[in-house]
Amino acid sequence: QVQLVESGGGLVQPGGSLRLSCAASGSIFSIYAMGWYRQAPGKQRELVASITNSGTTNYADSVKGRFTISRDNAENTVYLQMNSLKPEDTAVYYCNARRPQIVGWLDNWGQGTQVTVSS
Repeated sequence: QVQLVESGGGLVQPGGSLRLSCAASGSIFSIYAMGWYRQAPGKQRELVASITNSGTTNYADSVKGRFTISRDNAENTVYLQMNSLKPEDTAVYYCNARRPQIVGWLDNWGQGTQVTVSS
């Protein structure tokens, strides 16, 4: 099992920045990729950004050029640096760890952290 603890959410004005952190513990050796998802009220959860063990990153089109995902392997922590925030970025952000199974993948989730972009 993998445990994920997020931090760093909050209220920020449009154009501002926030950095989210996700600390992983447990069976971290088996993690293939980690990522950030978000869910706004009345909408489905969507991928924001992900990073694999080899450092390959993937971003949603809506955040490209504004958000950066990174990882500190020594600290077992993944970060999401969010710049030029917009009101439409308001959502609960969830950290995700994906592990390969014999068939398919196993996803572990953090508890979520609220990000609100408003003036």
